[in-house]
Amino acid sequence: MPFKLKLLILLTIFIPVKEASAQVQPFKAIQNYETYYASAKRNTENWLAIRRFDDLGKTWLLLVEPRTLNTIVDEANLYQLKPTMLAEARILFANTAYVNALKAAEKQSATIQDAGIVQAMPKEAGINLTIDLCPSHRVMDRRIFADVFREFAKVEPHPPVAISISGLWMKDHEADLNWLKQQVLDGHIFITWINHTYNHRVDPKKLLKENFLLEPGTNINYEVLETEQAMLRNGLLPSVFFRFPGLVSDAKLLYEITGFGLIPIGSDAWLAKGQKAMPGSIVLIHGNGNEPIGVNDFISLLKSEQKNVAQKQWLLYDLRESLDEEYNR
Repeated sequence: MPFKLKLLILLTIFIPVKEASAQVQPFKAIQNYETYYASAKRNTENWLAIRRFDDLGKTWLLLVEPRTLNTIVDEANLYQLKPTMLAEARILFANTAYVNALKAAEKQSATIQDAGIVQAMPKEAGINLTIDLCPSHRVMDRRIFADVFREFAKVEPHPPVAISISGLWMKDHEADLNWLKQQVLDGHIFITWINHTYNHRVDPKKLLKENFLLEPGTNINYEVLETEQAMLRNGLLPSVFFRFPGLVSDAKLLYEITGFGLIPIGSDAWLAKGQKAMPGSIVLIHGNGNEPIGVNDFISLLKSEQKNVAQKQWLLYDLRESLDEEYNR
């Protein structure tokens, strides 16, 4: 199938169909949520189950399609399941975008900041836009989305956006979250939701090596799985992507995250830090109201590319499709 260019704002949806969607039915009574790996076959489709949980008397699976990186949530009894270990699953689905992206992220595990995948499709004219929603007392900066709607409306009917979302932000910003969900339902954007941990702890007085998720006593299992459950309770579909708070990690932590079946996503263009967006960059801005300089830089970037956008010479890309194109072999 020819590669289709799409705008990037990471968000996925829960519907058991080939074309992934950005939202799912809210799961309000989740129990027994756990990491669970199994090859899952339904008709001619082969998926990998990475989570299992119960809700209102039914057992559900979070599944990934290893070639496209799409995720869905579906009833477990609809699939022929063969439980496995992640290491075995990586052999079973070798040379798919999912497994190759996991390997690529692990090769970038040594650095304490910005480990994982930081760029995709470097030869393409455009960027992969990721927006972080860390815990904040401020309201969400909606200017980002207004400018994306305005600049890309005539080029792409529902530009893709990648949003790294934290559990505490979801808890404290119901109105902003509902607004985002409505934009998806109205067809204004397509969101791939990235796990950004639940608490996103940070201490400005501490060194990076003992800060963020590297803070002693951090419960990684809770930070990962509780965030996914919060997504599902709010009707959001978890993707297979993960972003480290502060982009801070070490090798041990990165391998823990890939052990959850998640692909760490960094950035080579954190705009508020003065890093410039290049073709294929994974751009990082904060939409939680805490970093207006990064938002202003992105708005300026869009304005500078107005002519190219109108001529489809500068686009936002869907991160899933960028990595699909980059890592499928």
